[in-house]
Amino acid sequence: MIKILELFGGIGAPRKALVNLGVEHKCIDYVEWQANRVKAYNALYSNLHKPQDVRMWDLKPDLLVHGSPCQDNSRGNKVRKGSDIESRSQLMLETIRIVKEMGEWRPKVILWENVKGVLDKNVVPIFNFYLSEMEALGYTNSYDVLDARDFGIPHNRERVFCISILEGKRFDFGKLNKRPMRHIKEFLEYGPDDVIPEQYLITVPSMTSKIKEFNPKPTGSYRRQLDVIDEFCYTITERQDRCPNAGIIRLNSPQYRYLTERECWRLLGFSDSDFDLMLKEFPTKPGKRNATLYALAGNSIVVQVLESIFEVIINEDYGDGLIEGQYGQLQLIC
Repeated sequence: MIKILELFGGIGAPRKALVNLGVEHKCIDYVEWQANRVKAYNALYSNLHKPQDVRMWDLKPDLLVHGSPCQDNSRGNKVRKGSDIESRSQLMLETIRIVKEMGEWRPKVILWENVKGVLDKNVVPIFNFYLSEMEALGYTNSYDVLDARDFGIPHNRERVFCISILEGKRFDFGKLNKRPMRHIKEFLEYGPDDVIPEQYLITVPSMTSKIKEFNPKPTGSYRRQLDVIDEFCYTITERQDRCPNAGIIRLNSPQYRYLTERECWRLLGFSDSDFDLMLKEFPTKPGKRNATLYALAGNSIVVQVLESIFEVIINEDYGDGLIEGQYGQLQLIC
């Protein structure tokens, strides 16, 4: 039996990956401090978790998944504090504290995810410290930058995935099951002949003036632009009504629209039934965009990337005895 813990758990993308794989699972705990994310997680998985601080947590999982806040590592921020003591990125070190306080117990596999900006020289010291501390605890670290487009999802979302395994074993990223990218059209809620609700149309001058097709060579100190989506979208963040964003959809020129909340959830790998559950928890006001649903999607991990990682963990049985199954069937119980 595997016991899994989700730290900085968001809306539970790791658990959704296990559901999609058809793997029997049970999570021993989930830690997330933002109330809306906890509410969303509980609705998706019929749980009754309460917001809690990772710094107060203490249990003994076999598989530990954590994705600490990325804002202070992101290239989108003018000032990055990835290595500063007050940085939110320091929360990744809480995982090390938790593992140390387990005594002789060690999770067999630890997975950490973050933006690829963590590898930049001005913020990488915090990541290097994390790696050295994990090695001191007996783990062998492997990390790579994975793009959701390599796992079938038309979403330019590159993230660092670090997988640490006990007993000298190294995770083989070369065994990940990659698949051709599907076209963005398969994920859009509205077709070219549909009537688009007004709240998704881009009409604010401060946004229309930044559309790259209209202004291919911006001048001045602020040069961020809005890209028009062709085959895939760009990185989905907490908000779409800012520049840059995940990209915009061209309608009949010169009209453009934002991605809808449902489209963003699809592009993070969640199903329409998942999104419908969210609509019940966080209703959308008539004629308005739903900021909460955008934010919940923008902070998640692409489910299909996690599916491929978990498939390798299952098939390779990293950690010796991590997987047990009656009648010889593979199971991941968490």
